[in-house]
This record gives sequence, structure tokens and C-alpha cells, in this order.
Amino acid sequence: MRIFEIKRKTGETDINLKINIDGTGKYEINTKIPFFDHVLSSFAKHGSFDLYLDANGDLEVDDHHTVEDVGICIGMALNKIEKKNIKRFGWAIVPMDEARAMVSIDLGGRPYVVGDYTPKRDKVGELSTENVVHFFESIANNGNMNIHFEVIGENEHHKIEALFKAFGIALDNATQIDERKGIVSTKGVV
Repeated sequence: MRIFEIKRKTGETDINLKINIDGTGKYEINTKIPFFDHVLSSFAKHGSFDLYLDANGDLEVDDHHTVEDVGICIGMALNKIEKKNIKRFGWAIVPMDEARAMVSIDLGGRPYVVGDYTPKRDKVGELSTENVVHFFESIANNGNMNIHFEVIGENEHHKIEALFKAFGIALDNATQIDERKGIVSTKGVV
């Protein structure tokens, strides 16, 4: 079982995270940002990751530090995945009513994000939509991974939820064990 725990405490946040990459989609998530909890639950369920997350942040300021630091912790956990005998690449296209999200990822050790998500409103619940892209940047930078995504649609709830589901599915595909693979790189290292 690939189970990783991250504890991160700063002057702005206190986060405890445990993720089982080989899970079944069980989750217990409490960030104090209900919509963020909702989409993280979708990520865990559709990616088949068991995710325990307890995050306390300076929400009296705003949601930025909590969202950012949860992304940092998820990225740190993903960076611990053994790169030998995994598929390395993953992708997904997820429709949700009028919205559609497409995500492709590479666990190849190089952090980069290319995202096409332009929100039409500032918040969904207590989650600032401007923090959605920053969340994925935080994961990529700390997980040493490429994340590319596109989102279309009208309803911000649907767009964001489809994006998190697609990310979960793409990550599940990329982390699958395939004994034939060895190190998936012509360099011999990732």
C-alpha cells in the first residue's frame, strides 16, 4: 500500500493529511471551506484515493492560505510516490451537465501547470474561484508534476467539480502499477 502522511504547520495554517494512493475512495475532509471539502471529496472518490484531511487556516483573513497549503500538502504526498513501475501519464475528460473538464498529467519530475479556467464569478460558497488554478499550481510545484487542464461551461460549481473529478481520475491512471514499465523515461531516471 502506498500511504503517505504530511503534517504542515505554519503561522497561517495547520494541516494533517493522509492519502492512500491504492484506496477505494473513502474520505474524511474538513478544511472549514464547505465547497472545497466537496470538490476534494470528488477528487478522492473518483480517483479511488482514501483521503484524510484536517486543515485549520486563517479563514478570518480569507481562504487563500488554506487552499494553497492543502495543495502544497497533496503535492508533497504525491512527490513520495515511487516512480518505478507506474504508468506516469494520466488523462481524463469529465462532463458534468453543461460543463466539461479535461486534465492530463505527467509524474515525470518537472513542475508545470497550463490551465484554461476563467471563472465568471468570484466565489462558489466560501471558495474564491481565483484560488482554483493556484491550488493546482501548489500541487504541481510540490509534487514535481505537469498538470494541463481545460474547463468549459456556464455553472462555476459544475466547472470546478468536473475539474477536480478529472484530476482524480487522471492521477489514478498515472499512479497505476504496471510491472512492465520500469522507469518510464529514456533517460533512465525520473
